[in-house]
Amino acid sequence: MSSVASCAQLAGGRWHFQHGPIDLIMGAEGEAGMIENAVECAWERFQGVLPELVTELRTLRMPVEQGGQLFGTIACRMASACAPFAPLFITPMAAVAGAVADEMIEFFRIPGIAKAYVNNGGDIALHLTPSTSFRVGMCAGGDRKPTALDGAFEVRAETSVRGIATSGWHGRSFSLGIADAVTVLAETAAKADAAATMIANAVNAESPAVVRRPANSLKDDTDLGARLVTVEVGNLTAEEVAQALENGQRAAQGMMTTGLIAAAVLKLKGAVATVGAAGAARLL
Repeated sequence: MSSVASCAQLAGGRWHFQHGPIDLIMGAEGEAGMIENAVECAWERFQGVLPELVTELRTLRMPVEQGGQLFGTIACRMASACAPFAPLFITPMAAVAGAVADEMIEFFRIPGIAKAYVNNGGDIALHLTPSTSFRVGMCAGGDRKPTALDGAFEVRAETSVRGIATSGWHGRSFSLGIADAVTVLAETAAKADAAATMIANAVNAESPAVVRRPANSLKDDTDLGARLVTVEVGNLTAEEVAQALENGQRAAQGMMTTGLIAAAVLKLKGAVATVGAAGAARLL
């Protein structure tokens, strides 16, 4: 991992910020001068993000109900997004990517910028002004090419959705479940990130086709300890797929009922289950 933060302007009015494991792609539409000012402010803030998180890493890796006081704004966003899921096991790290995206999008919520996004490895924070929208693609990963989309949806300004996150066993982080992908829409990216993690964990079924390993045997500094995480999902029966998706859908429905999420799309072995999508976004 690079020890120095880097910034690059990309084609199409996009920017790339990277520091260690944090990898952001940002884009905005609006007045050029205001966008330039927002990017400069975001870059100044970004350079301190990783060192700030590292100072509280020990607490951030603890279950939320056991952790001590947190001080950084991003750390507090992480803990706040994860707290509603306790006493189920969850650490603030479940929301780290979304919380960083939320922190950076704040610099674009200024007059003169019509809309903007911060994409942190697939967890996205949005800024939308009236009558604007964003089209977001979905990819379940696995053996498919990264450019192959499984679907898309449009988030409109009149909804409360300003955060999108995806989790699953194919992702950057470990999963206790077997979902290829769970995409969640919520008020913030941190909330979507935490919820996607928990729903993806719930998409589960016991099957000889599923291979699991202790998380700490794969990564010694994981916040999951010796909990079994999915490393391979072979051929599942139709019944196993249906049961796993039903488990995840039940968890997502409970979160929507309590206002934690606006919608979720669950994918496993080509099968799809949705919760609340019609009211939160327009599927394309």
